[in-house]
Amino acid sequence: MVIKVYIASSSGSTLIKKQQQDVMGFLAVNKIEFEECDIAANEENRKWMRENVPENSRPTTGNPLPPQIFNEERYCGNYEAFFDAREDNAVYAFLGLTAPPGSKEAEALAKAEQQ
Repeated sequence: MVIKVYIASSSGSTLIKKQQQDVMGFLAVNKIEFEECDIAANEENRKWMRENVPENSRPTTGNPLPPQIFNEERYCGNYEAFFDAREDNAVYAFLGLTAPPGSKEAEALAKAEQQ
């Protein structure tokens, strides 16, 4: 399974740039393999991302903005959903991955199972 992060390399928005760096930095630090899919340099990436963000996750007006995160073809969420999962120590579940032993998320799951 490959995590795909749809980004815009030439975004004029500093907020979008910061969010993209935040997601990719977290994945890199935690050694989670991912593929960067640039929607600014590749029209196919832009088209695919826009077509595959579910209706209930789209903005009320306009197109979904990067970063958008997928596990292969399965939509995981946008930056806000990623941020919430990170705050809840649930990023691996958010990404559809198994938390590695010793991670905060694995420890939290083990504790929950014991209760």
